[in-house]
Amino acid sequence: MDLNLIKKLIKILESSEVTDLEIEENGTRVKLAKKVRVTQAVSYTQAPAASPVSQQISESGSKTEDKKVVDENAGMHEIKSPIVGTFYRAPAPDADSYVQVGDTVSAGSVLCIVEAMKLMNEIESETDGIIVKILVENGQPVEYGEPLFLIEPV
Repeated sequence: MDLNLIKKLIKILESSEVTDLEIEENGTRVKLAKKVRVTQAVSYTQAPAASPVSQQISESGSKTEDKKVVDENAGMHEIKSPIVGTFYRAPAPDADSYVQVGDTVSAGSVLCIVEAMKLMNEIESETDGIIVKILVENGQPVEYGEPLFLIEPV
């Protein structure tokens, strides 16, 4: 395969929104991929809007529990899914998870993978902190903007 062709493909990949490119020519296969960097930050400072059912429950005496949940999440950094896909905690089924509850992470650390259309997108931490909660089960489908992790900033 021509080296100039590969260089051109790299430039195209860098300047586009494509994250993966694979080409096969005369039995030679070249696969190019780039990391997806997530730069979305949200922190809870108040409770989300309650549905009528949860309003009834709150009115029946669990207002202190609702406030407790909000207080626990106050100041936490929430990592959300940037895409619709399948959540994976490890790079392979037989590999160790990227992170566990209690692990210290730094900005740019890979936390998980979200697979979308056979593309494995690494989701990175946006901040330094400690993993407080993993909100999604391994192999579970996730929606755009769905919370994945709670991180306590350090």
